[in-house]
Amino acid sequence: MSSSSVTPWYKQFWPWFLLGLLFSSIAFSMLFLFFSIRYYDGSISGDYYERGLGINQQLAKQEHASDLGLSATLQIDNLTGDVVIDLTGERQPETLHLALIFPTDSDFDRELTLTHVRDGRYVTTIEEPLQYRWYLQLQPETGDSAEWRLTGEARFPSEEEFDLVPGI
Repeated sequence: MSSSSVTPWYKQFWPWFLLGLLFSSIAFSMLFLFFSIRYYDGSISGDYYERGLGINQQLAKQEHASDLGLSATLQIDNLTGDVVIDLTGERQPETLHLALIFPTDSDFDRELTLTHVRDGRYVTTIEEPLQYRWYLQLQPETGDSAEWRLTGEARFPSEEEFDLVPGI
């Protein structure tokens, strides 16, 4: 008669291995749930259809800017915070509105109002220095009622000038 002793289940490898897989999948699921709730980006808006229809209006604004012969250069001094735009073309409004759009997080977006000082030069200041890549939109007024729009792209910090032109 052979006497083989059977070890209890809690001293064996396989039950703990299977329970470990189960508990790790639960832990990772909870972690992913936490991050998806905490960092929700809201990438799809509720009015996406209306926004899609508004693309034609944006194209018309940029075509109007092209018809007026508008273009601009932007320079931002990160040390002093000075923002300077030189606008060329037929229109020279008293103020310009510059939207600085961060590509991945709308919480970082900024709106600046620049005042006309002389001969198509507009100035303002910015409080915090800019970093990384930004999309630029220049309009004579804020919102969708603007008559024209110039667009561009910039990477900060930089000492060079950036062009703002009609176009997408």
